[in-house]
Amino acid sequence: MQQDETGKERTFRSGRVAIVGRANVGKSTLLNRMIGEKVAIVSAVSQTTRDRILGVLSRDDGQIAFVDSPGYHRANDRLGHVMMEKARQVSQEADLVLAVVDASTGIGPGDRFVLEQLEPKECGTPVILVLNKIDQVKKSRALPMIEEAVERWGCREAVPISAQEGDNCDRLLETVLSYLPKGPALYPEDYLTDQSERQIVAEIIREKLLDNLRQEVPHSVAVLVEQMERREKDGLLGISAVVMVERDSHKGIVIGHKGALLKSIGTQARKELEKRYECKVYVELWVKVHSGWRDRVAVLRDLGLYPH
Repeated sequence: MQQDETGKERTFRSGRVAIVGRANVGKSTLLNRMIGEKVAIVSAVSQTTRDRILGVLSRDDGQIAFVDSPGYHRANDRLGHVMMEKARQVSQEADLVLAVVDASTGIGPGDRFVLEQLEPKECGTPVILVLNKIDQVKKSRALPMIEEAVERWGCREAVPISAQEGDNCDRLLETVLSYLPKGPALYPEDYLTDQSERQIVAEIIREKLLDNLRQEVPHSVAVLVEQMERREKDGLLGISAVVMVERDSHKGIVIGHKGALLKSIGTQARKELEKRYECKVYVELWVKVHSGWRDRVAVLRDLGLYPH
């Protein structure tokens, strides 16, 4: 127990909260909003999140370990199957599940598939439906979705929010905390994420790739940071990374005419990394073709996407 400013005892709660849903409903945006820091990259490209991403929010009255997950989708390769398995594991290991849907498009077949996997009526883990992008929806359209979530699927409740704008996110945060068990913090107070610095850098570079590539290329792109070193004499952070693609034609697209696109992507990544690390950064990118890398265990392990 802790005490508030009046001297009264205050219950401390902590636990793991899974963020699940189909691809492109705003799960990563929600994670970043909830903890107030960018720990997950965000893109309009589906299946941007490939791994579980932990983001920890520590408060005076509790600690919430949010875990973002890959979007539920039809898996067509080994990477896809690994992503789906991680999405299922995240919900199985949680004290509370946030099932996120895009309210602007309504609860569709993909959302219902996710809810079927979660089985809110049967499992012992409480499930809250999060109606994201509510700023794009009339209230009259939201009510049927809330009723379906609670009455048909057995969600404990439904909370409408806008992760992008922050609308009603404070209410969601308080609701989440109320469902967590009483107990001590799971992580140190200053702990933010379990991602390594190399993973974070690789994801930032991949985000810039996704922002700049044509529709057919992004799913075949991966980034592996080979070297990351800070120079003692001037503090410059040097980063060397390989951009993996599956086809020679994709390599040409990523590089662009006379290397212009790759240079632009490197510049965009450098600017964000300089803000993050508050120092000068040098980014060197190489593009290599790894045919069928999404089905190759050795490559997936190098990328940290496959269990050792």
